[in-house]
Amino acid sequence: MGGRALFGPLALTIPAGEWTCLLGPSGVGKSTILRLIAGLEIGGVFDGDITFADAPASPAPVAYMAQSDLLFPWLDVTGNVTIGARLRGETPDHARAARLIDQVGLTLQAAQKPATLSGGQRQRAALARTLMEDRPVILLDEPFSALDARTRAEMQALAARLLTGRTVLLVTHDPAEAARLARTIYILDERGLHTSLPPMSPPIRAVDAPETLECQARLFRTLSEPA
Repeated sequence: MGGRALFGPLALTIPAGEWTCLLGPSGVGKSTILRLIAGLEIGGVFDGDITFADAPASPAPVAYMAQSDLLFPWLDVTGNVTIGARLRGETPDHARAARLIDQVGLTLQAAQKPATLSGGQRQRAALARTLMEDRPVILLDEPFSALDARTRAEMQALAARLLTGRTVLLVTHDPAEAARLARTIYILDERGLHTSLPPMSPPIRAVDAPETLECQARLFRTLSEPA
């Protein structure tokens, strides 16, 4: 009673083993869709179906990485990377955690607390924690948006390399990020959900490649069109 719809009827198909970007302005329901797929609370009522090919819908076979790193300040990097297993009452695989921490370039910071890390290092730790869950579907909710341009580009390249072969859904409001990373691009705005063609070359694409810049400009024009 008195509520409002966050988004209208839509059908969203995510190709397996590739990066899909869900692009759009703030407030149109992008993060809500991600939370629905992850099985998280949305503060509302959902009427629809979410299915995973070759996997049960419950528990959802997903790992979720938010815009904020959500690191526990009282744990070091290793403790944060292994927190999922500990919360489930499992014995963490410390050898695997060490390998992932090394892959994200934080071996020297493995025993440090989040307060001593830079923003980029904190997001690297969050990425290692996401990888530690070893899920086939990875949900990324604008995880690089608060980083400076150089660090953002580095994190995009790192995530693209480490998540090769996974099914990735990235929510973003940045046309440049979608143009660089996506195999499939969906645009969600006040008019609904529609697709946009990505560059022909495979991701990850050079920031200054002509086709990346052309796609970025086209996406920006689409987002700028009046509803």
